[in-house]
Amino acid sequence: MADITKGVRAFTIGTAISRVFGLIRESVFAFLYGAGRSTDAFVAAFRIPNLLRDLFAETALSAAFVPVLTAEKQKGKEQQNLLASNIFNILLITVGAIVLLGIVFAPYLVKIIAFGFGNVPDKQALTTSLAVIMFPFLLFVALAAWAMGYLNTEREFFTPSVAPAFLNIISIAIPLLSYSYFISRGTDPIFAMAYGILIGGLLQFLIQVPVLFARGFHYRLYINFRDPALRRILVLFVPVALGLAASRINVAVDTFLISFLEERSMTWLNYAFRVMHLPLGLFGVAVGTVALPTISQHVAEKKFDAARATLFDSLKLVFFLTVTTSVIISILAHPITRLIYERGQFTSFDTRATTQALILYIVGVPFIAGIRNVATVYYAHHDARTPMYASFVAVGLHIILSLGLMRVIGFRAFPLATTISSFVNLWILMHRLPAKIGKYEVSPLVDYFMRLLIASIVGGFAGILLHRILTNILGITFIWQALNLILAGGVAMIVCYAVCMLMGVTEARDYIKRLLHKN
Repeated sequence: MADITKGVRAFTIGTAISRVFGLIRESVFAFLYGAGRSTDAFVAAFRIPNLLRDLFAETALSAAFVPVLTAEKQKGKEQQNLLASNIFNILLITVGAIVLLGIVFAPYLVKIIAFGFGNVPDKQALTTSLAVIMFPFLLFVALAAWAMGYLNTEREFFTPSVAPAFLNIISIAIPLLSYSYFISRGTDPIFAMAYGILIGGLLQFLIQVPVLFARGFHYRLYINFRDPALRRILVLFVPVALGLAASRINVAVDTFLISFLEERSMTWLNYAFRVMHLPLGLFGVAVGTVALPTISQHVAEKKFDAARATLFDSLKLVFFLTVTTSVIISILAHPITRLIYERGQFTSFDTRATTQALILYIVGVPFIAGIRNVATVYYAHHDARTPMYASFVAVGLHIILSLGLMRVIGFRAFPLATTISSFVNLWILMHRLPAKIGKYEVSPLVDYFMRLLIASIVGGFAGILLHRILTNILGITFIWQALNLILAGGVAMIVCYAVCMLMGVTEARDYIKRLLHKN
């Protein structure tokens, strides 16, 4: 069995740097803009290019590109570079055309995606202007994902994972430096954030280019739609894209429905979603990204026992990382939200609303992370249809739950529906898994999960108890809040680890050693 923890460590370190700057970006965003008409418009506008992001960047591209490129690499560097160049050129043409169409039809897209904004004067017009500025971001992030796919096949995980930090840095710098300029011109300063996203997206791609060439990539002016390797990618890509299209439709429906709820609902959910992505990006995405080329190689070499062992090792690792962090963050959700966001235009009322959304989102992180890891087995076997069908079921359930609950619990319906539908998606994939890896006993994995959950709850309550004691002593100034959370979080993790040892979860000790090991 291949040990993927070295790659996970590199990916996690890079992602941690990116996520820290991402949280700083969101904190600056909350400070400058708070929650209101302009922030709702920005979130809706940014969602429009992001609806296609998973298709042409990151999830779908990686799932289809990495297994085939790994196989081509075994034929020699020239074949690998020829396929990579072909994909790059096709992406440049197709995504570039989509971006141009998106800019032209932005007013109509906004009216569809954020129909409810029409009830607020000029809100749809502002959303349209922001969408036009940010649409080219789709092309830049698609090229960045292509670079990440190539580097991942070379077992280079740090550079692609740290590249989004440059997007976040630019998204921090431009609003801070130009906020007053837009105000002086009588223009909504939210445009500064849109320009920051645009320029930062380009830099996210460019920062990977030197490493690409250092790893042996040589560009070829080559376009061949009949390339057998390209057809193998499309065989994987189309079902993945269709499955993701269902989830993107889900996001579009969510945006449409949320636009009818009370103002600021979309902004609260976006703030919560960003915090939720901290453990998901650090651990869930990290393990799945690193496991994909390893499992793909095992399958290509017909080492199915090794592929099965790597899968369950990755699942246990991802549960260890995400169950513990998600439960502890959910218990400490209010002080975390207050520390990150509550200043400037962001009020204590916004903190309470964002906290509620965060708790409902973050308890679903282990399921979302599990989906990504289990899906790697299907992609490695060149089966993208099963994850697609599971996605269809989950999306349908999400929409039904959202529609049924939004008039009862408002914006809270959407993160709750996300968590429930993610669990169902994972259950379907696990149920169909024996067809790929043979029969297996699921009860040991469930028992492991439940013991982790109990240990995490105990640790979380120890952390919140300490936090409340220290709050009475230290107060709630920013520095003391930060110190308080660090101490409370540290105690929560220590108690969680101790309970794991008492309950016989020896994997906790093993994974910590492997993640910290330097070799």
